[in-house]
Amino acid sequence: MDTGTQAPRLTQEQIDLAVRLEGIFMPHARAQRDKFIRDPDARFVHYTSAEAAIKIIRSKRIWMRNTNCMADYSEVQHGFNILNRFFDSEANRKTFIEALDTCAPGAAQEAIDVVQKTWRDIRFDTYITSISEHDKIEDSHGRLSMWRAGSGNVRVGMVFKIPHFSQAAVTLNLLFSPVAYLSEEAAHKVVADVVTNVRTNRDFLCGLDRPIVVNYTFLMLLAGLTCLKHEGFREEKEWRAVYAPNRWPAPLMESSTEVIGGVPQVIYKIPLDGTVSESVADLDLSRIVERVIVGPSPYPWPIYEAFVAELKKLGIGDAADRVHISGIPIRV
Repeated sequence: MDTGTQAPRLTQEQIDLAVRLEGIFMPHARAQRDKFIRDPDARFVHYTSAEAAIKIIRSKRIWMRNTNCMADYSEVQHGFNILNRFFDSEANRKTFIEALDTCAPGAAQEAIDVVQKTWRDIRFDTYITSISEHDKIEDSHGRLSMWRAGSGNVRVGMVFKIPHFSQAAVTLNLLFSPVAYLSEEAAHKVVADVVTNVRTNRDFLCGLDRPIVVNYTFLMLLAGLTCLKHEGFREEKEWRAVYAPNRWPAPLMESSTEVIGGVPQVIYKIPLDGTVSESVADLDLSRIVERVIVGPSPYPWPIYEAFVAELKKLGIGDAADRVHISGIPIRV
């Protein structure tokens, strides 16, 4: 079924432009992305409860939760505080605005004004799904810290091989970005690097339509707000899919009210189902799921058999070879 909401497929020229602009306005994220792309074994893993993983497989949907309901209670606010202190400096603010004014007059101030105007929406109505970089050495047993984060629940790691560029992200209006684990000083340096990049690429940026410059300046600030975490979380190696239903709604993104840990909340669902629309087919679960790692549990074999059965229903013939039981000896 195709709902007729398929977004226009990006051309290679448009993709190349987006890559170059990300390198200018989000250099830290671009560097992380390039490093990940160069790794032939690059994969992601989503650690979650065994119950939630079964629901993901059966529904071919992965949930996005409001940032205010995440374990890190400083989500979004942390990035805001760091960026706010940068722009509180008159010298920093002036340097940033003047650099962009030479390419697109008023673009920087317009992007800052949009952030200020939509701050409440960013703070209270941003939804994310988190996945982590998966190392090959974790194929058999997973990551110890992620098993310990389960609060007594049996956990699994769902390992995905995701295309380097996905049309689905465009159709679903998702910002997909690595998380930056930076000190305030390091984060401020990244913004200074952006100023340098803008000056270096002045002629190129002058040749673009002004709204493009405004949009990427805003995206840079938005990424700083939603994908900047305390450096103490570095070992998570997290990447985020970010969705803003009020600002950039996508018809294929379904919502529902669920009770999670006793807290009623609205969630959004990313369709990992090619039958919904051809434009999300490259993220169909049967294509991207590579393995499931069952975390430490008193019942590893029944859980193993359950996931093998569910993967077979997806049409995965070698399901038995894709489910693995972690041998890390910890109590649960």
